[in-house]
Amino acid sequence: MPYLQRHYYLQELEDLLGIFTVVALLGPRQCGKSTLANLYIQRLRQLLPSVSIYYFDLENPADEARLMDPQITLQDLEGLIVIDEIQRRPNLFPLLRHLVDCKPQKYLILGSSSRDLIHQSSETLAGRIAYMELPPFTSFEVEASDLKNLWLRGGFPPSFLAKSERVSAKWRQEYIKTYLERDLAAFGFSGIEPAQMRRFWQMLAHYHGQTFNASEIANSLGINHKTARRYLDILHGTFMIRQLRPWFENIGKRQVKSPKVYFRDSGIFHVFLGINNYDQLTTHPKLGASWEGFALEEVIRRLNPDPDDCYFWATSNEAELDLMILKDGRRLGFEFKYSTIPKITKSMKIALTDLKLDKLTIIIPGSENFALTPQIQVSGLEKIPCILSPNYPLTNDRF
Repeated sequence: MPYLQRHYYLQELEDLLGIFTVVALLGPRQCGKSTLANLYIQRLRQLLPSVSIYYFDLENPADEARLMDPQITLQDLEGLIVIDEIQRRPNLFPLLRHLVDCKPQKYLILGSSSRDLIHQSSETLAGRIAYMELPPFTSFEVEASDLKNLWLRGGFPPSFLAKSERVSAKWRQEYIKTYLERDLAAFGFSGIEPAQMRRFWQMLAHYHGQTFNASEIANSLGINHKTARRYLDILHGTFMIRQLRPWFENIGKRQVKSPKVYFRDSGIFHVFLGINNYDQLTTHPKLGASWEGFALEEVIRRLNPDPDDCYFWATSNEAELDLMILKDGRRLGFEFKYSTIPKITKSMKIALTDLKLDKLTIIIPGSENFALTPQIQVSGLEKIPCILSPNYPLTNDRF
């Protein structure tokens, strides 16, 4: 199947390694980082068979032992050095700075925590490192006929490619259990009670697509609001939850100031809702919220903006916008509707005017693509590659 090769991400990785001395490939556990790294290694060996390649997996006790004294192990190596699960040894970053300044070898480091959590990398390798986030499978990597499965099962390869819905659901249930009972400790988070974190995560399913209220959740769980905030930051930093920040516009109106929260993988979200098949999904009260989160994540992945350029907007009484992306000097607005006949609302008109949007696109299921006005467009999820044409230059190379 062509999407298993992940051609776009492989090319992006190759381009970054051609420019930067160190590339950090980041993403959630089991999203395919090691597979992509090995695909790159295969390509490199074909193009440059004389290049030496060294692979260290910090989950492998033998490799971990080899890096107990990392300077002795790494200082004489030349070529490409790959270090997997780097979040287990963040103290390596100061050494990497010394090594890359002394010798011309390349480093590919893989991690399951965000750049904010692996904070030493930005402090010690500034100007030498590029960050690349690898998501699970995306809608532009699968056939149109597989989009329903992608929405239901999520994009983690073992879940999406499972032989049945039952097996897929079982894998995701075990993934959550492993994340809580093993991964959190491996990521360096101490003092986290797995059962309490699970209850918090479960409660977030009811806030999916809504503003986060730390005090409300904390009161429900019997914890303080700082703990609730910390739990959210951990889930965000390990790619489980997206925090979408509010956009503030100086227009003299009261605006919502708390972030919205979304499950980044629809399949994980569905586990917490007890949804195991497509019929359950289409009859569930959270159907609209599920579509909004799934489609929002796909739009962000396809347009690939800086994460800091993604916002939602809402005033206290008047209007809201699901997503605003700042891209190449333009303001692009998005609404997500599980409907075949979306209509222009008063809220959309206010958002267009107050936010000075260049375009507002309503994302719906399917492959429709038509304009409601010169500035408001309806697009099926399958047509996202075309939604910015003709006024916005977007090539089809990525898709």
